[in-house]
Amino acid sequence: MAAAESIDPTLDELAFAVDVAAGRRPADLHLRGGRLLNVFTGTVDAVDVWVAGRLVAAVAAPIAETGGVDRPPAREVVDLAGAHLAPGLIDGHVHVESSLVTPASYASAVLPRGVVGVVTDPHEVANVAGLAGVRWWLAFADHLPFDLWVTAPSCVPSTALETAGAELGLGEIDDLLADPRVVGVAELMSFPDVVAADFGQLAKVAVADHARKGTEGHAPGLTGAALQAYLAAGIVSDHESTTLAEGHEKLAAGAFLMVREGSVTRDLEALLPLVDPRHADRIGFVTDDRLPHDLRDEGAVDVLVRRAIRAGVDPVYAVRCASWNVARHYRLPRRGAVAPGYFADVVVVDDLDAFRAARVLRHGRWVAADGRTTAEAEAAIGAAAESLAARPEAAALRASVRLPPLDAARLRLPAPTAGGRVRVVRTVPGQVVTEERHAAPTVEDGATVADAERDLLKLACVHRHGRGDGVGVGLVQGFGLRRGALASTVGHDHHNLMLVGADDASMLRAAARAAALGGGFVVDDGERVVAEVPLPVAGLVSDAPLEALVAQLDAVGAAVRALGGSGADAFMTLSFLGLAVIPALRVTDHGLVDVVAARTAPFLA
Repeated sequence: MAAAESIDPTLDELAFAVDVAAGRRPADLHLRGGRLLNVFTGTVDAVDVWVAGRLVAAVAAPIAETGGVDRPPAREVVDLAGAHLAPGLIDGHVHVESSLVTPASYASAVLPRGVVGVVTDPHEVANVAGLAGVRWWLAFADHLPFDLWVTAPSCVPSTALETAGAELGLGEIDDLLADPRVVGVAELMSFPDVVAADFGQLAKVAVADHARKGTEGHAPGLTGAALQAYLAAGIVSDHESTTLAEGHEKLAAGAFLMVREGSVTRDLEALLPLVDPRHADRIGFVTDDRLPHDLRDEGAVDVLVRRAIRAGVDPVYAVRCASWNVARHYRLPRRGAVAPGYFADVVVVDDLDAFRAARVLRHGRWVAADGRTTAEAEAAIGAAAESLAARPEAAALRASVRLPPLDAARLRLPAPTAGGRVRVVRTVPGQVVTEERHAAPTVEDGATVADAERDLLKLACVHRHGRGDGVGVGLVQGFGLRRGALASTVGHDHHNLMLVGADDASMLRAAARAAALGGGFVVDDGERVVAEVPLPVAGLVSDAPLEALVAQLDAVGAAVRALGGSGADAFMTLSFLGLAVIPALRVTDHGLVDVVAARTAPFLA
């Protein structure tokens, strides 16, 4: 594995770039005859670019046209023949774990698309493994040919109504902020507490301020006085706007508006009128969550650039929203533009309308060409993954599923008195919110049971981190399973074991198999386990290549559909049914949770 790069250029690197710019030394690389998308001026300029080591040394109009500095011949000359040049793209907010891959696999997938870096909030792995998990994530930043910036997770756990695998308090957040690759405090999800001036939440903003870094926001639907109060705390951004009015209000109030196009939440179309050069550096492109199929087929933050251009957004500004604006927001020096003194992160684009990357340069080295990572980049990614897999933190992450004793008695639900009703979690198609419904349940032997004929399935959350033995159980509508069960160790944000099923035996079999895998997705057809996706890293992430992971997900999706469910996306739905910060009714290891009232709720209505 190559030695870790320094975050900032060394004196020797600076001297080399200055000498090349002044014409005293030959460049490593001369990109000749390109058309630069200039994110500073908003223009497309005919330029030549000279690269010295990791840095851009000079950007100037072709010498033949200007009679400019006559530099010595470069070691490598690439004739661009009028192709466009763009700065390497940076995703302003993403949870890499949501793609079910390690940062190494993620880098391999997105570098060929011109994405050279991300700002990631690793709160998923933090909720499993705490500070050790975040530090393992950060270790990838030192050795990948890819920029991995981190925001310190602020919601571990996200609520007192769950038991996560770890807790990150002010001390841990402060420790993380001292790392130069940690660029702020991650999204403060407990916005009601911030609005209520809870000192515990405000203290997280204060430690970020003390470190001269920002605190990122999470304010879905917040408006009026509540929005003003949230931003008054000093929170600097928001990525949850889903309507034009909401986005405009947040933008007008001073928030850095992150326009999101994830796999589940796709907000670009609604917010497109705000993606305009008049908003200068106040708009940034983010993905938040990208599932494996979408990562492979659609891409990462490049998909926002592509769709914005096709919708009529000025191409230079579309690129700026995924490069310079993000770099400026997070105060990332020498990133986000193709200019003298900046790191040589350059995307050669042969079709601007499609925004297709023909070649990608990162820190002065070719990392991708014709839709594939170069052999050199792939070797570096593979070496980094192999080395980091041997670290002690990685071993701990592979032992993250520790279930309490589990049998049918622990999944038992009480029955109401004659004519009584029970609370039911109702999923909402295409959304992560749920509804609370009341229903007269099916009762057998004095207990409430699942009834697939009525679309009443049993929903359970089992603590799996070895810090308790809680099991929460309820009923859910909307899954459509006619038989069998699903198990998932991805359960936002605590990531306990989530189960849904038509009978207890199937649920118990699926749970046992998930534990044996060290985490993952499991499908039981009512008689046996028929499909699975191992996620052995923290119970969240696969160590398989992206293509192999997608094939596993396809098999799981087919198995779910055979049971009457919607396919692999049923696991995404299941993963959110334990998220006790989004209304209305959820199940955590504490039991049934009324999110609006912020308390556990009785099953019997």
